[in-house]
This record gives sequence, C-alpha cells and structure tokens, in this order.
Amino acid sequence: MDARSYGKLATENPHPRSADLDRMSPAQLFDLMDGENRTAVRAVARAKDDVLRAVALITDRLARGGRLFFVGAGTSGRLCVLESAECPPTFSTPPSLIRALMAGGRSSVFRSKEGAEDRTLSLGRGDSFRPSDVVVAVAASGVTPFARSALALARRNKAATLLITCNPSARIVADGRIVLATGPEILTGSTRLKAGTATKMILNMLTTLTMIRLGKVYGQWMVDVQPRSKKLRARAARLVALLGKVPLRQAPRMLDRAGGNVKTAIVMARLSMSRREARNVLARAGGFLREVLNP
Repeated sequence: MDARSYGKLATENPHPRSADLDRMSPAQLFDLMDGENRTAVRAVARAKDDVLRAVALITDRLARGGRLFFVGAGTSGRLCVLESAECPPTFSTPPSLIRALMAGGRSSVFRSKEGAEDRTLSLGRGDSFRPSDVVVAVAASGVTPFARSALALARRNKAATLLITCNPSARIVADGRIVLATGPEILTGSTRLKAGTATKMILNMLTTLTMIRLGKVYGQWMVDVQPRSKKLRARAARLVALLGKVPLRQAPRMLDRAGGNVKTAIVMARLSMSRREARNVLARAGGFLREVLNP
C-alpha cells in the first residue's frame, strides 16, 4: 500500500477539530480528548451484534477443546498480550488456552520494533493452528500484513477467524468482523488513542463474556481466581466465607484443604464435602458452581 492509499484510511485522516493541538490549553486538550473517548464508547455500543456473534463462536470452540489466539502488531499487539496475560489469574485458564501472538515477538512488547507489522506470521509445526481454534486478528487500520497473514494461516488450517478493526473498509477476510468506527485520531494516525481504547473494551468483552458462559463466574464473583498473591488470597478467602457460608477465620484453612482452588473450597464448606467429593461434583457440573450450589 502506497502513501496515497494509507492517507485514505479512516484511522489516518486528520481530525477536523485538532488542527491546532499545539496551540490549545491543557483544559482544551482535556475536553477534546474526553469527547473523543466518548466516541470510542459509542463505537463499541454499535458493534454489539457482532460482538455477541463472536462470543458465541469463541465459547463454542473453547467448550470443544479449542484455543483462542489474539494476534496483532504495535499497540494492537500489546493489547492482545495484556488481555491474554490477565486470563490465567482471573479465570484459572491454562496459559495455552488464550494466547497472544505479537509481531516482533516478546521483546517488542516493551520496545517498539518498527517494521515488524509488515512481516508475515510463521509458526512451528508443533505450534500450528487447529480446526478447533479461534484466531482473532486485531488491526486498527485493517491493512496490517502480520494480521492478514495470521488469518490466512488460520483459514488454511480450518480454524475460525475474527477481525477487530477501526477501518470500516478493511478488506482482510475473516469469518466474523467487529468494526469500531472510531474515526480520525486527534493526533493523526496515533491509534493508541481512541482506537486503542475501543479495542481494549472489545477484548474485555470477548474474554469476560466467554468465561462467564463457560462457568468461570458465579453471580458477580470471580470464583476461579488464582490466589497467588496476598491480595488475591485475601479475595479468595472472602469468597469462601461468603459463598461457602463459613466464618472468615475458617476460610483460609478451608482454602488450604482445597489445594488453593476457590470453587472446591466453597463446595467443601457449603456442602460439608471432602476435597475429592467436591471436585467430583464440580466435574459432573462441568465446573458450573451454580449447578452445584443451586441445583
């Protein structure tokens, strides 16, 4: 794509109200950016139907043993890394279940590697996409070669494909598309701004809605949290006390008896079961705590 073509992208156009950014006061800049952030929120709301279809697809594939891959370059890639990294401690997902593939590899998460987005994705034979997987390419511009190549490789391996983009005219082929019409950035072309904000909101929805549908949540509670820090252990103990209906002082001991598994500890406490019995009843319920506590 040449310079003239790039200039036609929605994310590369100049913003009509930001021509004098360097002459604005901090208060004026704040108001302008605040208004643009609201634009990002409205763009997410308009994508509701596409998001729900994506969640249904991801939930179905993960329930059948598939994996979820987020793929991107630059800001988009870093958002992918952030989203995938948060899932194991929040939902006790194995690291291999929800993964991020970023242009330039791990080191590019902390230091930008210009040009990495122009390369194609290559995977080792033992690490290839499978038909049961879902590959989500995140490309604000909708033209990133790295994202395009990832979806092409996924299609060759018969994996399901999704595209998240802020360019309504993006031509990358995918089974489903989530288009966030955020428009031009106040700092022309800097899609780390409202395009990045809208993209992060969508990624939050894809993972959280999917995990809820897979039984990783009970009510409003994070019952699959991994208690691997003082804060998370305190949170887990409160959950065991609240949902297991035992005094808070007993919850840490119950959590230890359950091997640190919050759901197991809750069932042990609430139904007066052994660790093995609690695990078995949870397994029969597919991990859905509500089916055990409120059959």
